[in-house]
Amino acid sequence: MRQLLGSLLMVCAGGAVAADVPGEAIARGRPDGDVPGWTIRAPAPAGWTADCCTYARGVGVDLVIYHGEWTGEPDRVMVLNVWPRKLASLDAELDADRRHYLQRDPAAKVGRFPVHHRGMPCEAQVFEGSDQVDDAVVFCDPGKASGVRLSWSVSFRDTDPRRAALLDAFMRVAIGTRYQAAAR
Repeated sequence: MRQLLGSLLMVCAGGAVAADVPGEAIARGRPDGDVPGWTIRAPAPAGWTADCCTYARGVGVDLVIYHGEWTGEPDRVMVLNVWPRKLASLDAELDADRRHYLQRDPAAKVGRFPVHHRGMPCEAQVFEGSDQVDDAVVFCDPGKASGVRLSWSVSFRDTDPRRAALLDAFMRVAIGTRYQAAAR
């Protein structure tokens, strides 16, 4: 856990997104009741595919970013979820996620740390699952007026030799994410 958190903290401390990121991943949401429409933009790592409309919709999320061919497996897939804010705070969202994860895997280890995002408060949780699959999740709150909260997540085997590079790319996506309210 300490090594995994250390890798993520090193990326967060840098705070900058690489200038050579060639692509941009975009997801949009329509107005829904009190929630205005929105656009989420994030840097897509070089060589990765961003999909909002085919595979993402098929698995019920707002955006996926994956490397190589789509397999339908969650391993090494960055996933964006956007939902109407219902809980009182970002802390409450993280606590609910932790409780839910630990109900599924009571033996998992959980670590939490702040993420230094320039445009909105964000926090991360890292779950080391007893199934040898780890999950990193970054929750962000674009503000009360947005009516939403969002999270990025990625799963990977704890023995993955490219884990450090994957976490680096994941954190660059998370801290490079920009929320924008849709024009009314």
